[in-house]
Amino acid sequence: MRSRLLNRTTAEDYRHSVSAGVDQVADRLTSVTRPFSGTDVEALTPVVGSVDLDRPLGDTAAALDELTEVYLRDAVYFHHPRYLAHLNCPVVIPALVGEAVLSAVNSSLDTWDQSAGGTLIERRLIDWTAGRIGLGPAADGVFTSGGTQSNLQALLLAREEAKLRPEEFGRLRILTSECSHFSVQKSAKLLGLGPGSVVPVPVDREKRMRTAALAAALEQCEAEGAVPMAVVATAGTTDFGSIDPLPEIAALCDRYAAWMHVDAAYGCGLLASRTRRELLDGIERADSVTVDYHKSFFQPVSSSAVLVRDRVTLRHATYHAEYLNPERAVEERIPNQVDKSLQTTRRFDALKLWMTLRIMGADGIGELFDEVCELASEGWRLLAADPRYDVVVEPRLSTLVFRHVPARVTAAADIDRANLYARKALAASGEAVVAGTKVDGRQYLKFTLLNPETTTDDLRTVLDLIAGHAEQYLGDSLDRAS
Repeated sequence: MRSRLLNRTTAEDYRHSVSAGVDQVADRLTSVTRPFSGTDVEALTPVVGSVDLDRPLGDTAAALDELTEVYLRDAVYFHHPRYLAHLNCPVVIPALVGEAVLSAVNSSLDTWDQSAGGTLIERRLIDWTAGRIGLGPAADGVFTSGGTQSNLQALLLAREEAKLRPEEFGRLRILTSECSHFSVQKSAKLLGLGPGSVVPVPVDREKRMRTAALAAALEQCEAEGAVPMAVVATAGTTDFGSIDPLPEIAALCDRYAAWMHVDAAYGCGLLASRTRRELLDGIERADSVTVDYHKSFFQPVSSSAVLVRDRVTLRHATYHAEYLNPERAVEERIPNQVDKSLQTTRRFDALKLWMTLRIMGADGIGELFDEVCELASEGWRLLAADPRYDVVVEPRLSTLVFRHVPARVTAAADIDRANLYARKALAASGEAVVAGTKVDGRQYLKFTLLNPETTTDDLRTVLDLIAGHAEQYLGDSLDRAS
C-alpha cells in the first residue's frame, strides 16, 4: 500500500491519477445541460448505500466511474447559469490551480514549522484585505472555514473585550438587524450568553437596520443595566443583499462603547469593485469584519477570514501548547497562526486567493461581481414590470426576493403553497434551482445571482417556469375543491 503514498517515487502515478480525475470532471462539466438531475433522497440513498466500503476497487478508473454514479451524475452544478438558489458561486480556474497545489503539498497553517511560506502568504493576504477595508496599521486577522466561524470568533473577542466575569454574562447584549445571519444567534449560544441576549433591531423598507431603532435599543440597554457587547451590522444580508447604514451604526457604537462587527460575508466582493466600493463606506470603522471569499470572490469552499482593527484583541483566541506554539516562540518572533485561530490544523486555503490575485487581479474579481449586481438590477426591472410577481426590494447586491401572485383572488395560504410547490417542481425537473424564504410570515422565492454567465433570458425562462408550476398547482387545487 506504500505505492499509494505521494512521494518522489510515486509522482508519476499522482500525475496520471489526478489528471484522470480532472478529465472526468471536465467531461461532466461539458455535458451538463441542467443545474440538477432532479433526483431525491429516496432515489439516491440506496445508490450510495449499496457501495461496500470494505471491498476496495483497487483501480482509479473504476473508482472514478463509480463516483459518477454516486455523486457527479446528481451533483448540483453551481457553474450552470440556471442555478439561482444559494450563495454558491462558480469558481475561477486560478483558484482551482491553488486548490490542487495546496491539497498535494498539504501544509498545515497552524505553525511556521509546518507551513513556512504558507504562513507568510496568508498574512500578506490578511494585510491586503485589511488595507482594502481600511482598518489601519494595527489590523490583523486569520483565515477561517466560513462566515459562521468568523462571526463566532469576532463575537468571542467582543465578549472578552466587554471585561465581565462569566457570572455576569447574562447582562451582555448583541444588537443586530432582524435580517442578519442566523450565526449571530448561534454564536451567542455557543458563547454561553443567556436567552434574549441577541436583540433584533427592526429594518426599513429596504431591509436595512433602522438606526433610530438601534439608538433606542442601545438606550434601553443602558437604562436596564445591560451591556451592549456588540452591534453586528450586515453588509449583504443573505436574503436581500441589503447593506446596513454603516457610518451611522459606527457613530452609535462609539457613543455607547459597543464593539462594531460587520458581517460582510456576502458583500465583501465590493472591496474589489471599481464602481460600487462606496456601498461599504463606514466599514473601515469596524472593530472586526467577516469576509467570505468563497462567495463574491469566486473562490472554492472554504475560503473566509475574520479581520480585526486591533491585532491585540486576537490574544483572546491564544493558547500556548509547549509542543506546538510555546510562549518562547513569541519572544523569538516566530509567526504561528494558531495564536490567532480557533482552529489548530488548518488548510492553506489562502493559496487559492493568492493564485487568483496573481493571475486575474482584484479588478478581475470586481468585474465579475459587478456583472452579477447589474444582472440583479435587470432582474428587478423584469419582476417589477411583470404582473405575475410581487418583488420585495430593489437589490443593492445580487439577490431578488419575489413570489408568484395569481391574477384571480386567492387565499394567501394557497399562494404560499403554490410558491412552495413551484420551487419543488422546478428542482425536480432539473431545469433550474431557486431558493425560498419567508417575508412577514409569507412564502417567497429567491434568486441569488452569482454567475456572470446567467442572462436576462435565463431569468425570463425561469420566471415562466415558476409561473407555470404555480398556476398548475392552483388549478389542481380548484379542481380538487370543486
